[in-house]
Amino acid sequence: MTDAVLEARDVSKTYGHVTALDHVNFSVHAGEVVALIGDNGAGKSTLVKILSGTEAPTSGEVLIDGKPVVISGPMDARRHGVETVYQDLALAPHLNPVQNMYLGREVMRGGVLGRLGFMNNAEMLRGSKAAFTDLGATVRNYAGSIGAMSGGQKQAVAVARSAAWAKKVILLDEPTAALGVVQTKGVLDLIRRVRDRGLGVVFISHSMPHVMEVADEIQVLRLGRRVATYRANETSMEQLVGAMTGAVVQEGNR
Repeated sequence: MTDAVLEARDVSKTYGHVTALDHVNFSVHAGEVVALIGDNGAGKSTLVKILSGTEAPTSGEVLIDGKPVVISGPMDARRHGVETVYQDLALAPHLNPVQNMYLGREVMRGGVLGRLGFMNNAEMLRGSKAAFTDLGATVRNYAGSIGAMSGGQKQAVAVARSAAWAKKVILLDEPTAALGVVQTKGVLDLIRRVRDRGLGVVFISHSMPHVMEVADEIQVLRLGRRVATYRANETSMEQLVGAMTGAVVQEGNR
């Protein structure tokens, strides 16, 4: 198999006397969905923060395409092709979907108008429509504020925005939390489309049915350690719950 597109190797993270991650290994390859699961306090959020550049590991290393890198912050992660959708979505509620899509990446008009700060709104609208359509994200009103949209539409915009800019990996932190059945189906379909475009997808979720439905591989954290790795089509919810609770230990302290 080729090198993982994104990998954590022997990563530890301590906060004073508290160990959040203890020599954890984690990897995701291009064109696959890897679910990262574990109970509260297992270390999922800490690992995502390290992979996304929000925090630095105490020890260990992060690799992209098999090469060690130092990700010094979220903007640096973006330069490496890694985008993250957090639970709070990081959307600007008073802006419309197009403005959110290009937030921090605005396309300026050419010549003097661009130098004066005028944006190319037509180009950004075209780009947004193409990105949303390509990923199957339903956006009914491109001019209305994000704050007036449903939870599912907000999540779709956040995922589509990250997928549009990601070059290698998209990290999704609980993307189906607090969504209804129809909205959840839309987000899971969106995740599949992102995978099928060749991106690596890291899917953090507490919902075992959602994990089993969309993941290719499942990696389990418990008490700051990775304790098991399964192919989704070769495991069961009972086995996953056993790994999360300590009844099943596949990897020990690796």
